[in-house]
Amino acid sequence: MGKQRILVKPNARQSSVSVGPDGQLVVAVRAPATDGKANQELIAVLADYFQVPKSRIQLVKGHTSRHKVIELLE
Repeated sequence: MGKQRILVKPNARQSSVSVGPDGQLVVAVRAPATDGKANQELIAVLADYFQVPKSRIQLVKGHTSRHKVIELLE
């Protein structure tokens, strides 16, 4: 799959993955956007969504932003 743009919505009622109108993945996570908690949950949610181990998902860009770029490693 390679690199994928992601929009993260922290502090959601429940974690979910949806596709926005522009094809970008929109991921809602329950964790707050503090101390990297939302990033950790993002990786866990995406691992479940793509059915791959968490170790295969790398956050490439946007560590402190809601707009992120992830990469699925081989």
